[in-house]
Amino acid sequence: MKTPLFSFPSRYQLQTIKFAATDGTLLPVSVIGRGKPVLMLHAYGMDAREFLPFILPLIGKYQFYLPHFRGFGEAKDITLSQFDFVRQYADDIDKVIEQVCLIHRIESLPVAAISMGALVMWAYFERFGISRVSRYLNIDQSPVIHNQSDWQGGLFGARQEEVFGILQDIVDMTLPYAQVERFTHLPFTLKRRVTDVERLFSLLSVSHPRSKVLVQILTYQNDHKLAFYNHTTWQHKMRCLQAYLELPYDFRGAIEHVTIPVVSLIGGRSALYDPKWQQKITQMLPNARDVILLNSGHAVPLDVPIQFYRILKEFLQD
Repeated sequence: MKTPLFSFPSRYQLQTIKFAATDGTLLPVSVIGRGKPVLMLHAYGMDAREFLPFILPLIGKYQFYLPHFRGFGEAKDITLSQFDFVRQYADDIDKVIEQVCLIHRIESLPVAAISMGALVMWAYFERFGISRVSRYLNIDQSPVIHNQSDWQGGLFGARQEEVFGILQDIVDMTLPYAQVERFTHLPFTLKRRVTDVERLFSLLSVSHPRSKVLVQILTYQNDHKLAFYNHTTWQHKMRCLQAYLELPYDFRGAIEHVTIPVVSLIGGRSALYDPKWQQKITQMLPNARDVILLNSGHAVPLDVPIQFYRILKEFLQD
């Protein structure tokens, strides 16, 4: 057996461990670092390892646990057993948090979550309380998805009806193909429509011109490339979208009980969740403060990466 010329210290080596969910499913969790444990929850369509550029400078002091939600990242082959994916994700995270606390012999740990991952945390607080979370960084996410008579700060804000109509159309178009195993087997016009809608969602998530150019480059598929594109998560994404559209996600009832310190990190130009309505949530929380990034859209780490790193570092030092 050959000895490697050099090896990185263990804290720099990303590992994947698996925790058992309530239903027995083994959930992959990426782990890196040495020190105090921290949990970070990723967004819709994201791979948990996309947090790595922001946490690598911190792994000498903290051990980061990055769960992969069913259907995404390292868990892309794990299917949902419930239509209410947010509830299932919250159940999964409860088990992850429980086991991390046991491993480290602690009662609670800090959690940072962005977008869909943050919605999962609102569901977690409603279902399991705050006893195992010491403090919480909520990154551009409202606990309410649908606009209502007393709440107009839902997903896409004033444009909700328009954008939800686009999303409903693509869900309806893909439903007859739900059992098709490979994206490459879909009609070309449907593949084009799916990728166009995904691009629209990605562009709405960013604000900085640099980010918009990057999204355009990363999501562009010419006809030849699209014909052979094997989109492995498209069915799962459609299922999640269907739940977003149909289920009345509203976790405001949990707010008054979230008495731990909360930092609400808000994109000042967020097109997904109106900053003014996000600030109303902060005012409703017993122990919270806003940090508003005026030049950022919803995808804070992409739009303002340096500011995001600094705020994450400050949050962990509190």
